[in-house]
Amino acid sequence: MYVERDIQSKFDKISKNYNLVAVVGARQSGKTTFLKKQIENKNSSYVLLDDPDARSLFDEDIKKFEKQYISEYNVSVLDEVQYCKDAGRKLKYLVDSGYKLWITSSSETILSKEVLSFLVGRVSIIRLFPFSLKEFLTAWSQKELTPKILQRMVWEHTTYGGYPRVVLTEEIDMKKTILSDLYDTMLLKDVARTFSIDNIRSLENFSRYLAFSIGEIMSYDKISSDLDISFQTVKKYLDAMEKSYLIYRVSPFFTNKKKEIIKQPKLYFVDTGLRNIITKRFEINIDGKLFENYVLTELLKMGFTPKYWRTKTKTEVDFIIEIENNVIPVEVKIQAEIGKIERSMRAFIETYKPKKAIVVSFKGEKGKVRINGCNVIYTDILNLGKQI
Repeated sequence: MYVERDIQSKFDKISKNYNLVAVVGARQSGKTTFLKKQIENKNSSYVLLDDPDARSLFDEDIKKFEKQYISEYNVSVLDEVQYCKDAGRKLKYLVDSGYKLWITSSSETILSKEVLSFLVGRVSIIRLFPFSLKEFLTAWSQKELTPKILQRMVWEHTTYGGYPRVVLTEEIDMKKTILSDLYDTMLLKDVARTFSIDNIRSLENFSRYLAFSIGEIMSYDKISSDLDISFQTVKKYLDAMEKSYLIYRVSPFFTNKKKEIIKQPKLYFVDTGLRNIITKRFEINIDGKLFENYVLTELLKMGFTPKYWRTKTKTEVDFIIEIENNVIPVEVKIQAEIGKIERSMRAFIETYKPKKAIVVSFKGEKGKVRINGCNVIYTDILNLGKQI
């Protein structure tokens, strides 16, 4: 079953204007399936560069690679380009020769300056995450929703995540098996191999530590002390896991440095199902931190770059969305009551005078109240994007 992805319209526009389009995202998030769908009924080629023969040809003689896989086709898909040597220079040669290329990578190493510096003005980048809630509902053929059905769907999506194979598998034990295998592959192949990390046990302990720390403000010194690893190792592991789409760091929002002095990021997982397989916890009831992580993943899939707000008095708003010159505070609740506004949200509204603020909940009625000239909107996760 093919599920149409949210990035389709964006891809259609970009691919008409760029000869090189890079679709990047976590392993098994659907990049290959998406691009294979795009080349149906086209004079096209598909090359998996995880294949040692294809990769060897790309690495050793790009003109032979061109003749073998590129020259006779209108468009070519090059899958997992991050494994190739000198990829930026060679992709530039192919694009400058007039070829249309769609490439994928399950690591942001493809976006490093060593690659991108050769491709400035030639490439457009699209990030593909695991299924959004909208895509999840499509995969389940769920067209009609009541509040209870939506809660059940959100629980499923939060608990087991949005990786396509997991979503399209009905058996619970098999979902967990797929998640476990995926985590092992990502940790060993995308993180350890790509970033030259030899101490796998240390990396596993580190990822488990992070999985129990979602939504917390990170202290590199504390992690270093708790796990008895060096500061530099902490930084290396974090960078490797983030560039492999396992985790995401949310930066603080601040314009007044005297009031907002906390500058450490908060940490979340890109997929809540993957986080749950690491902790080995699949709870009947979603807790506040897990739902907060889930909302973060949905905001990322909408194309936003959320920040968080916290003052030295520990007044805090979960997420801040910046759109042009406007800021929108987003508070996450398991259950919200219309008209009940947290002190932290009131403080943000008083300080920054936003036109709107949002309270998104797992349970609760939808509605709107006005406070200090700000419309505070109460919504569910499915309608969050419409409200922003």
